Amino acid sequence: MTRPTLGAKRRSPRIARLLATMYERLLKHHGPQGWWPGEGPFETIVGAILTQNTAWTNAARAIANLRAADAMSPSALRAMPEADLAEVVRPSGYFNAKARKLKAIADFLGEYGDSVEAWRRMEPKALRAELLRVHGVGPETADDIVLYAAGLPSFVMDVYTQRIVDRMLPRHGLRGYDAYQALFERHLPHEAALFNEYHALLDAHAKDVCTKREPRCASCVLSDLCATGRRATK
Repeated sequence: MTRPTLGAKRRSPRIARLLATMYERLLKHHGPQGWWPGEGPFETIVGAILTQNTAWTNAARAIANLRAADAMSPSALRAMPEADLAEVVRPSGYFNAKARKLKAIADFLGEYGDSVEAWRRMEPKALRAELLRVHGVGPETADDIVLYAAGLPSFVMDVYTQRIVDRMLPRHGLRGYDAYQALFERHLPHEAALFNEYHALLDAHAKDVCTKREPRCASCVLSDLCATGRRATK
């Protein structure tokens, strides 16, 4: 009998148990993370744009500049000349491109009366599909907005999360953002609070323990579950 792959549509009880155990251990080890950084839904949306291809510290400096310029609202972003907005968000890098993206997302939010309340009544995948049509919004940014601004279950994938999956389950060879996301969404309850905390815990673990060059497998709470960890600790 051929073993179903993670890319198959059927749910694997083994993977579901693995993901549940990972979550329990990460939560016990790292504690609640309390994501997302930001004061209100719109700042969360802005942060999701500004943190693209840069560290959060740089995005935070740009956010501080927007606050100082009294530009932390969709209407203010629409009113500000693009060149001026680019200078305000310069600390985030790629500032000309990000100014265009911020204006695009502000225009999109304007279609909903500058409020995310209507989003919270939408199906997560429907909102995600609409966001992906906005200039500058890719899958990770869309999922950030759906989960952290609208409060709907959409599992966020990033390089940190993918790194852990690749080390835990190297033989499954997932390819592409959607395949990694499906691994979690197919095997976990669709609860925004769970997706929020799980993603944050994976990021914390990747930064502190499952680091890029030299993972600290000897001190990892997942090492006995992880193919890479088992090899490293033999």
